Amino acid sequence: NIKILPNDLHTIKFEDRSERVIIFLVDASGSSAMNRLGESKGAIELMLADSYAKRDFVSLISFRDTSAEILLPPTRSLVQTKKRLGSLMAGGGTPLATGLDVSIKLAQNCKRSGKMPSLAILTDGKANIDLDGNPGRDKAIDDAQKIASIARDIKISSFFIDVGRQSNPKLLDLAHKMDAEYINLPRANAKDLSQSLKNSLEKA
Repeated sequence: NIKILPNDLHTIKFEDRSERVIIFLVDASGSSAMNRLGESKGAIELMLADSYAKRDFVSLISFRDTSAEILLPPTRSLVQTKKRLGSLMAGGGTPLATGLDVSIKLAQNCKRSGKMPSLAILTDGKANIDLDGNPGRDKAIDDAQKIASIARDIKISSFFIDVGRQSNPKLLDLAHKMDAEYINLPRANAKDLSQSLKNSLEKA
């Protein structure tokens, strides 16, 4: 007779981990000064090595003037991402709502393809261009709030890094509307930004 004891039974638990996409939405407008944009670039570069080691995908979107541009669709290529980062220029108005709209649509596409998107938004939050490309702070903020509500409803994991010289209450309100984490780093260097992003991603 074969006797099987409880200790003889073993189970193997496999971790079900969807492929993650980290979507960086970077404010490249005039209100986000060149030195802060430089620190944002540095932080993303520091994140690249970590993401590459974990086999995460990375995507890069910038917004300035009246539009937002997907500079880099989801990729695991370090070379391509660094090249696109290097070409990131600053200046013009701040179409925050348009940037959020483009990034959320990309996140939805990632979800549909079975990937798990996380959205990291680096901005000072001083929106002044609305969704139609027209100047005006009140309408620009109102449009951003509307887009944020959509992101909350479809449950996109998001966090805002406020890189302005002072904490922006309107950006904090926007983060709450989006059910996103808000981090204020007014004097952050690239290393601080990178660490904050890592911490947020680990909690996501």
